[in-house]
Amino acid sequence: MQRLARNGGTAELLRWLSGRADGWAGIAGSDGTVLSASGTVAPDAPQPPDVPRLVADGVRALAERGALAYSHDTGAHTALLFPLYADDRGAAPLLAVVTPRPVAAGLATLLADVLMPLSLCWETEAVERKRRRVDLAESRGREAVLHLLMTGQLSIARQVAGALRPRLPDPVRVCVVECPGGSRDEVARVCAEADGGRSWVVRCPVYARHLILVMPAEETPEGTATDEAVAALVDHCVVGVSEQVPLADTATGYRQAFHALAVAREHPARHVRFGLTPEPALVVGSAGRQWAEALLTPLLTHVPRRAQDPGSQELAATAASWLAFSSHATGHLKVHRNTLAARLKLIGELLGLDLHRLADQSALDLALRIRATPAPVCTPDPGEPTRTDTGGAAAPAHANGAAQDLDEVLRRPAVQEWAARQLAPMGGPAAEETLRAWLGCEGRLGPTAAELGISVPGARKRLTRLETVLQRSLLRPPSARYDLWLALRAQEVKP
Repeated sequence: MQRLARNGGTAELLRWLSGRADGWAGIAGSDGTVLSASGTVAPDAPQPPDVPRLVADGVRALAERGALAYSHDTGAHTALLFPLYADDRGAAPLLAVVTPRPVAAGLATLLADVLMPLSLCWETEAVERKRRRVDLAESRGREAVLHLLMTGQLSIARQVAGALRPRLPDPVRVCVVECPGGSRDEVARVCAEADGGRSWVVRCPVYARHLILVMPAEETPEGTATDEAVAALVDHCVVGVSEQVPLADTATGYRQAFHALAVAREHPARHVRFGLTPEPALVVGSAGRQWAEALLTPLLTHVPRRAQDPGSQELAATAASWLAFSSHATGHLKVHRNTLAARLKLIGELLGLDLHRLADQSALDLALRIRATPAPVCTPDPGEPTRTDTGGAAAPAHANGAAQDLDEVLRRPAVQEWAARQLAPMGGPAAEETLRAWLGCEGRLGPTAAELGISVPGARKRLTRLETVLQRSLLRPPSARYDLWLALRAQEVKP
């Protein structure tokens, strides 16, 4: 019994008991519900009545009589019941055994002896189940806080995070850790120890091998960067880290970290920090903000016809998640794929966009990022009126109420400079040809390979090389294809 308790726990003890009793053995709750069971009656043996009903009747009789044990003969079988905990019989689970008559010699003594190891195993497993539920609840709570941060709901995120540890830092660096298969929990522990528990560690709801860390922007007191420490401590672990961003810009930090991760996969040190160009939302100016507001107004003012239909905020979060994670947004949003498809159809109808087209996806992505960027430091054009202090209310430049065309926004000198910096690392015409073909084929590998006259694996290899050159993720979402489409479009409409 001791060996079975150590190696197999409750399940093995019940299996062994059912064999010794030549019948059925199980554990029932104080309400008569069978919680765990093992064994069946042999086909050639007399068949007992309904075992769950027999056990439930026995549990009720034992409770009514306040006895320490209970035995009931049904004619061909005997049901035996013993509370697992003698000091709490009223609420304790019970060991129940149904055995053919006559009861084997010494079976009652055997059952009395097995109560102690069985009760210890059951209590230990109950504690473990509670621990797992607590861990799951904490993991889901952290995931919820991250989702709120990614959608710009900073005050609610801080309220939800108040009961957890540590406190949300501000400013932050976002770190994405790609773990070896099956080791995410162990790597999470390593990450927590590497920076003294200062970071928020979240298991990514989209990628099963990814951990997301929201870290304080300053280095650890020991001066060792967390990404370097984790990459050094865990074999085959790859780490990407964002620039320093405000906590409200966690979504931007995540995209940067994901792009850095794509580069880190090919880097000998297995960790890379993002440091390429500013976000496009920071360089579009007031014209870009007016354009984004005009584009998103039908979505942001949408009122659902039924109470159970998604509102404007939920639709905006759905659009942002889908643009970031593509079909993986179902895991991020915890919705069915049909629900996601219906929401995307509604979003396209509200905005007058064809969300199957990369051009419309890029426009919507830019508009949502502009909206999510809190008070960006915009780069004004020469001669553009700047915001003046009007007692706390800033007067926007070009405040004529007209919707600005996206091409007009892309012609701004600051945007043109941003686009040039995006495309500068490509260097040669072959890389640009591959990129233009891929974007022209809506980011699909098969049509891209046909357009270039090469195989699909060949097209994938070219794009993988481009990821290293551009230091951005292309093949896995969140992808840089929206930024790259905007950059190429900015070149085409260059004044």
